[in-house]
Amino acid sequence: MDNRKSGESKVITIYDIAREAGVSVATVSRVLTNNANVRPEKKEKVQLLINKYNFRPNAMARGLSDTRSKVIGIIAADVRNVYYANIFVACEDAAKKAGYAVLLCNSLGEIEREKQQLEMLYAQRVDAIIQLGGRADDLTSDAEYVERVNLMINSIPLVVTGKLDGTMCYQVQIDAMKAIDLAMEHLIDLGHKRIALVGGRMDVLSTFEKLQRYKQILKNYQLDYNDQYIRTGGYDYKTGYEQMNELFHCSQMPTAVIAINDYAAAGVVRSITEHDCRVPDDFSVVSYDNTEVAQLLTPRMTSVDYRYKEFADRLVETALAAIEGKNIPRIQLQTPELVVRESTGAAKRIE
Repeated sequence: MDNRKSGESKVITIYDIAREAGVSVATVSRVLTNNANVRPEKKEKVQLLINKYNFRPNAMARGLSDTRSKVIGIIAADVRNVYYANIFVACEDAAKKAGYAVLLCNSLGEIEREKQQLEMLYAQRVDAIIQLGGRADDLTSDAEYVERVNLMINSIPLVVTGKLDGTMCYQVQIDAMKAIDLAMEHLIDLGHKRIALVGGRMDVLSTFEKLQRYKQILKNYQLDYNDQYIRTGGYDYKTGYEQMNELFHCSQMPTAVIAINDYAAAGVVRSITEHDCRVPDDFSVVSYDNTEVAQLLTPRMTSVDYRYKEFADRLVETALAAIEGKNIPRIQLQTPELVVRESTGAAKRIE
């Protein structure tokens, strides 16, 4: 899309034209392509704004206005994270088998970048968009982002790995409840009664759900809840390391730790080692994602696996079904599985 700007130096997009004209993005698109199926009064209003802002769609958008691009856009929160990289590669493979190419956007967790990428993919006229994380992970959906999605969703379906409240996007989610069930039940079966959660943020849907389920499981097994065992902060190595260090100051140490992902687990293991303790002799550790990192740690990490190929196949299949206008569920859950390795063992310090 042409990057023409208004007097306020704001980049004008098709969304802005639609919003100011009080019509849908699809209507603006029809005016731009001289489609006859637009009422004269709406066409005139849209055309005046197009002229006012000297707005022009790019050549690709014009050329593909009446045909499928055979391209699926993918917005990933951060492909430097092996978790997102694995899902993206698996999505690319699934799309290729279906005769589609993919266009990757890496938002780096920045909301403004994410909004720009959403608009860029719309301008490129991709047939569908798959969003991996980012705004779809928010516990409370961003209102402006939801508005932008609603402006485009009638013409380009959106599949997300979380949720966007207030939209009709398709949701293909990891079953976060099942994921925490697997980790907790494994540790409880090994005799652990004091289990800590390390990493994550409570404004992220999956982390929030895991904590709520964690509390319920403790109650079900008549185990005490200890606020000191909840150590949030982020999803990186540093968080795992620093928060495990904090756990060593607890009046009563946990015997097991569930890390929010494999990176955080690596930090947890380093902290344990630096305190002259061992995994799993002194602490059992479980993580999420089951990326290559889990197998590179010493000892190898017990981790909840999301079955990337199956997950990606479902994401792409949902996008393709939406493109075809098929009747498909709005919400689907991906069932994870636990891969047990050497980082977990029987509790040695049971009350």
